[in-house]
Amino acid sequence: MNAKQRYGLKKFLRELGQVKGRHTELVSVYVPAGYDLNKIINHLQQEQGTAANIKDARTRKNVIDSLERAIRHLRLYDKTPQHGVAVFAGNASDNESKIDIKVWSIEPPEPLNSRLYRCDQTFVLDILRDMMETKECFGLIVMDRREGTIGFLRGTRIDALHHLTSGVPGKTRAGGQSSQRFARLREGAAKEFYKRIAEVAQEKFLGNQDLKGIIIGGPGPTKEEFLLYLNQELKNKVIGVKDITYTDESGLHELVDKSQDLLAKEEIMEEKKILGEFFTKLVKEPDKVTYGKKEVDKALEIGAVDKLLISESLDELEIERLQEKAEALGTEVVIISTETREGVQLRDFGGLVAILRYSLS
Repeated sequence: MNAKQRYGLKKFLRELGQVKGRHTELVSVYVPAGYDLNKIINHLQQEQGTAANIKDARTRKNVIDSLERAIRHLRLYDKTPQHGVAVFAGNASDNESKIDIKVWSIEPPEPLNSRLYRCDQTFVLDILRDMMETKECFGLIVMDRREGTIGFLRGTRIDALHHLTSGVPGKTRAGGQSSQRFARLREGAAKEFYKRIAEVAQEKFLGNQDLKGIIIGGPGPTKEEFLLYLNQELKNKVIGVKDITYTDESGLHELVDKSQDLLAKEEIMEEKKILGEFFTKLVKEPDKVTYGKKEVDKALEIGAVDKLLISESLDELEIERLQEKAEALGTEVVIISTETREGVQLRDFGGLVAILRYSLS
């Protein structure tokens, strides 16, 4: 799921989360991918018959009407969408004296695996909320003989999990020690440190079903030496070893930057690539980009914007306005997270920039 899809789902969930039923009258229906829509419709028709037994007249009417709206909506589909569909229906009125039965639906960005029907005071949204969490991840290890940092890359987010420092002596030996003995001490301490990093990596990574691979980085030959201390299962997960300078938390970011060839299809690289395009043009072809609300709006009006980059940190209504305006003009819209360093740059840049089709000067 990219940032734009995640933003759309987040907005949908926020809207439905605000709807509260006075009784168990809000209808939630989940149709999994590949499931027969006719079976779901027949089930809902049976539930209409059951709802006729509800004692409270207003609740009875709301449930029956909500089920009818859900059934009508499902009949609009020729077949179940590729990822399934979730339909919600109920009284959305805040006014006690008025009834406003509405229906909402979403074809989720990931396949639905659960079939569900429920009538409650709130809509059942946990299945969709779970999709907001990026599950697939990459393990990251950066290290040298002084320190090591272990982390995860999930979607666009880099999380540092554990930082270790070594007891490896410096290169200057203490008085009275032979150079050979000192070298042996340093080598032994380094091996012990590699073992400690490997143990932490095993604790963090082993058994993680969502782990797509492990990337290791560090200066010089230390990373290759360290590989010997990983158990075979983790070795099999290693997809790349990269030369990097830093071995603290900033080293995790450097490692991801240096792993574009390994992560080319991942969301974080898509964001980095398009933001890199903007910042490169800003330096080399400043007339081919624009930024700031007034300037971007003007460029949109005349159809000059090729790609509109919007930070998710902007106000929701402003994002919606810009999306509608851009898409009506055939402009590509990219919602950018604030979890990457480039995303933070965009936010600090005002959260709104455009790559132009042609120069405006």
